[in-house]
Amino acid sequence: MPQEKLTLEDISSLDFTTVIWIAAPIMFAFVLIEFLVGRYQNKTLYTGKDFLASLSIGLVNVILNGFMKLGMFAVFLFFFNLAPLRIPPTWWSYVLCLIVLDFCRYWAHRIAHEQRFWWSTHVVHHSSEHYNLSVSFRLSWTQNLKIIFFLPVILMGFNPLVFFIVHQIEVLYQFWIHTELIRKLPRPIEYIFTTPSHHRVHHSVNERYIDKNYGSTFIIWDRMFGTFQEEDEPAKYGITKPVNSYNPVYLVFHEWMEVVKDLLKSKSIKEGFRVLFGSPVEKHKEDMGIVEAVSVESRESSDFNEEKRKRA
Repeated sequence: MPQEKLTLEDISSLDFTTVIWIAAPIMFAFVLIEFLVGRYQNKTLYTGKDFLASLSIGLVNVILNGFMKLGMFAVFLFFFNLAPLRIPPTWWSYVLCLIVLDFCRYWAHRIAHEQRFWWSTHVVHHSSEHYNLSVSFRLSWTQNLKIIFFLPVILMGFNPLVFFIVHQIEVLYQFWIHTELIRKLPRPIEYIFTTPSHHRVHHSVNERYIDKNYGSTFIIWDRMFGTFQEEDEPAKYGITKPVNSYNPVYLVFHEWMEVVKDLLKSKSIKEGFRVLFGSPVEKHKEDMGIVEAVSVESRESSDFNEEKRKRA
């Protein structure tokens, strides 16, 4: 028997931005508490311009999501109606959806750090050189492009209500892990769930921390796929190639502009492909002369060793 198809009218009442607006006063209250505790402990957790940049980016993102709601629903419905099965909205479907969606979010997040095109949809989240709860507001205005990574979840046939509720749980979970005030938690929690300690590593530009700990809610994916790193040295926050700006528009689009510039300079399709899907870290190091400096140092060391061998 063919599955009954859902229409846009069937799910138009689902508003995935409502939860954010309800949670917003609580989130701002915790931001204030964190700021006051930081002041009490003589820690510079916040600066005015950095906080205003995070706040502006977050507010515009919520507004854009409201306008894009019907478009996102249309994409969801198209693929949902292709699903051969329907998973009923029971308690276990929420648990299963959480696990499957978190698995997909791990890979979406990882690819967003490994390829420049997808990094452009994510870089703004890492642009702050501070680490506090307001950093969780820094979500790109182009992040909805990453819906492509969630299509396998949609095609599994989860009820739209289940999918959108679980998706919001995943997004809201990210808020509390953006803090320096919560240190290590009990080992069972640290082993299974993504914690502030794990996520501090992820936001760090320390050489041994770069491209580690991609997990959204669960850190077990990083342990399984070799991207886990324990927090064992103080983190320095930001991105490999600093932005040095508090302009929200520039913070969101500066990497897109760099990608377009490099594409226009490409001399072949192969080179253009490398621009789009090459490593952003390696490109930024190259731009800053870090790769060249390391290469020169390596050559000098090699020449020195060769000279020693000749003298021997």
